[in-house]
Amino acid sequence: MKKLIIILSAMAMLAGFGSSSSHAQILDSHPTDGLFEDGSGFVNMRPVPYPPFRKADLMWQKRLWREVDFREKINQYFYYPIEPHNHWRSFITIITDALKEGSITAYDISATDEFLVPLTYQEVISRQTDTIHQVLQRPYPPYEDYDTVIYSDFDPTRVKRLRIKEDWYFDKQRSQMMVRIIGICPIMIKERDGLEVSEPLFWIYFPEARPILARALIYNRHNDAMRLSYDDAFWKRMFNSFIYKESNVFDRRISEYATGLDALYEAERIKNELFEFEHDLWEF
Repeated sequence: MKKLIIILSAMAMLAGFGSSSSHAQILDSHPTDGLFEDGSGFVNMRPVPYPPFRKADLMWQKRLWREVDFREKINQYFYYPIEPHNHWRSFITIITDALKEGSITAYDISATDEFLVPLTYQEVISRQTDTIHQVLQRPYPPYEDYDTVIYSDFDPTRVKRLRIKEDWYFDKQRSQMMVRIIGICPIMIKERDGLEVSEPLFWIYFPEARPILARALIYNRHNDAMRLSYDDAFWKRMFNSFIYKESNVFDRRISEYATGLDALYEAERIKNELFEFEHDLWEF
């Protein structure tokens, strides 16, 4: 009887060790990578609502087109990280993911930059699939030539610029110059014959994309504890850009009538006109 009790006790102890070891190998939760658990990494915030505005209060308005280069130091948070990690994603990754989910709509590039023809995610990706026919030579005798086709898929790392279409206006009710972004357009940079060529991809209606951008965090170079979103970056104008077009009777860009330093001076002149217009309203 004593032997039976000893055997049963030993079996119970072995079963306990086995269950504890199996539980030790399975983690109920992953380690906290930081000072506290951050959940999914996305802030549960809504975009800052636009201030109420009446058409009767519109005293003056001007449309501008800007271009943001991700390679500038102040704009690098648009481009990095190349590979998503720690819940950080690049700007083009956020846009393409939203297109795939159907949260936002892409519109075809048109000469007037209007939101006319919607595009699906599959159409956007297929348009960026290049097919190049080349004639190559075999590396072994008789070294004959042969035809080949080279396919290149959509590469988000080549999206290095962003166009912004915005309206500047003066609200006489608030006596304030204000700006509202209307659309954004990612630009892919390609090399052809050793030259850099810009290829706009599609237009996004910015008010539609704001809920997505408000939940996507950006890197704050000054304080990791202060979380900022892409919507904050646009709302607070936390980017550097240059003007490449203003509304005009010929509907032409600066590059069509000025080049080199003259184009830079023209863009600076347009920017100073906005400042001088608001300044003159308050000059007594």
